[in-house]
Amino acid sequence: MTIPTDLRSRKRLATRQAISNAATRLFFVRGFDHVTVDEIAAAANVGRMTVFNHFPRKEDMFFDREEEGRTLLRAALRQRDPAISPVETLRLLAHRLVADDSPYISFSAAGQGFIATVEESAALKARARAIRDELVQVVAQTLTESTGRESGDPLAHLAASLLLATWSVALIEAHRAFRQHGDAQRARAGFLALVDQGHTGLNAALAGTPYA
Repeated sequence: MTIPTDLRSRKRLATRQAISNAATRLFFVRGFDHVTVDEIAAAANVGRMTVFNHFPRKEDMFFDREEEGRTLLRAALRQRDPAISPVETLRLLAHRLVADDSPYISFSAAGQGFIATVEESAALKARARAIRDELVQVVAQTLTESTGRESGDPLAHLAASLLLATWSVALIEAHRAFRQHGDAQRARAGFLALVDQGHTGLNAALAGTPYA
């Protein structure tokens, strides 16, 4: 996330983070569905309307890095080396995120708390599916922009759908593996192995297109 330089923006960002942190602590302890917005506001020492000014939905406080994820995917495609295909660019992004110990691909006790909280809430599971669908649209649109194809290209949507499905399965399986053996390095290796296998299929499905 880009850190604002002016005081007002920094204060706003700090308030947003404080609300998200307070909400996450409550969600982990009591479960997402059993925490009210008023309780979050009290824990963050802000008013109810301040909470909604920063987070229109309660789910947004839990998935508070969603926009960062969109920005990351867009930037990877828009700034890619022209000699490297979009599909390969995103495969390499997965490897870079693991090497950089990115919070998006982190396997830890805290991460297990995150996953458990999602699994216990129908609202969070629904929002997670919606976020994945939204990311498909983001990736598909950016794929067409970065390759000069027309917006709405069905092949771009196919590529984005397969990509998000691959990454989703890889993350779920890696978190499951970490839950079983508690080995973060092994979980990361498993995640990358599934990503690489999925991208092999992506390249085959998109052969002859500008995306592979």
